[in-house]
Amino acid sequence: MARDGAAYVCQGCGSVQTKWAGQCAGCGAWNSLVEEVQSRPPGALAPARGAKGRGLSFEGLEDATPAPPRIATGVEEFDRVCGGGVVPGSAILLGGDPGVGKSTLLLQVVGSAALRGATCAYISGEEAIEQVRSRAQRMGLANAPVKLAAETALRDILEGLKRDRFDLVVIDSIQTMWSDAHEAAPGSVTQVRAAAGELVRLAKKRGVAVILVGHVTKEGTIAGPRVIEHMVDAVLAFEGERGYPFRILRAAKNRFGATDEIGVFEMGDAGLTEVKNPSALFLNTAGERAAGAAVFAGIEGSRPVLVEFQALVAPSAYGTPRRAVVGWDAGRLAMLLAVLEARCGIGFGDRDVYLNVAGGLRVSEPAADLAAAAALVSSAVDQALPQDCVVFGEISLSGEVRPVSRMDARLKEAAKLGFRRALAPSDLDSAAGMAVSGVSRLADAVRRISESDWDGPA
Repeated sequence: MARDGAAYVCQGCGSVQTKWAGQCAGCGAWNSLVEEVQSRPPGALAPARGAKGRGLSFEGLEDATPAPPRIATGVEEFDRVCGGGVVPGSAILLGGDPGVGKSTLLLQVVGSAALRGATCAYISGEEAIEQVRSRAQRMGLANAPVKLAAETALRDILEGLKRDRFDLVVIDSIQTMWSDAHEAAPGSVTQVRAAAGELVRLAKKRGVAVILVGHVTKEGTIAGPRVIEHMVDAVLAFEGERGYPFRILRAAKNRFGATDEIGVFEMGDAGLTEVKNPSALFLNTAGERAAGAAVFAGIEGSRPVLVEFQALVAPSAYGTPRRAVVGWDAGRLAMLLAVLEARCGIGFGDRDVYLNVAGGLRVSEPAADLAAAAALVSSAVDQALPQDCVVFGEISLSGEVRPVSRMDARLKEAAKLGFRRALAPSDLDSAAGMAVSGVSRLADAVRRISESDWDGPA
């Protein structure tokens, strides 16, 4: 193979440098530059000097374009996140922590789609065919007409996909693919970029939907160059906390649908089970609500989701109080504690603060500010909120409680689960048979919680 020259490629960001250095100039990572031989694929020709292109054919914005067709896989939570199904000719990148269930999810997707008439293939570069079959039998998909293969050579995979016609193909995983056109090791930036580029090109040319499984780094980002996320049409993240059976599928990028939808699954012995009503799953409805707990009525994509915020405020045994948060932004918690101290007179300087979102769900919505504050105040004054009360609202630095989007939908979801009152922004009228305790400032909410005043004026 012709050797065109060597370059040093950063394994973190993919930047190419002409000489080795201890620190990458692109991302600042140390000892990440690896020498890789840059070679031209066999049979490829050097670009001719002075060659002219064919030009462009422009079209107007007013031209009518039909909506892209969809492949309904039968896994409704997966189809919801993809925007209603998988688009033929699209490339999807799925990332997640080791052991979270990426292979289980995709085997369930291709098995369900094959049972519905789609021609599907599952190509594994990490497991043998017998291992994939064993998992399929455990999941009840032994009779699904899915074509299996165990291969890592990119050239052989491309030839096999060109020879047969497929509607949906899973590559598990992109980091194990190896192209003989490059002398870099499998999993390196050069190999991952080359393999992803060839597979995406095949998807666009032959109209087959390709799903690539991507490993993640210890920082939680997909391993390999960031250019892969730009090449594909959708980037999905499969999340799950250890110790919890729940798994959340999110879309970080989607050219054919919304990016704020989530799919909720429950991991069991027979694989993943779709959760149709996540609110009932994340709530503990047994017994009285303890001090330090507040139910937040949130919105994830197009669906309302109710989740419980749990807080514990305790005297600090050390000179520096601890601040620990799970499932919420730590910076947002620090800001909320400062607002409670400055605007409401509740001191946390000598007390430890712990905040947890129950069920392993991660909440990033600003509307959760009031629920987190209610849980903190409830624990600080040792006064429980009513069992049938939900809380939502955004808090500003001035202590004002601001309205949030889709408040009516939040109330309707809460009423469906038996809640009868809400602590919410003051410009919200009672709806869905619920009594709304409107507050315009955080101090009003603190007074209601401390005095258990839920019926009087703010």
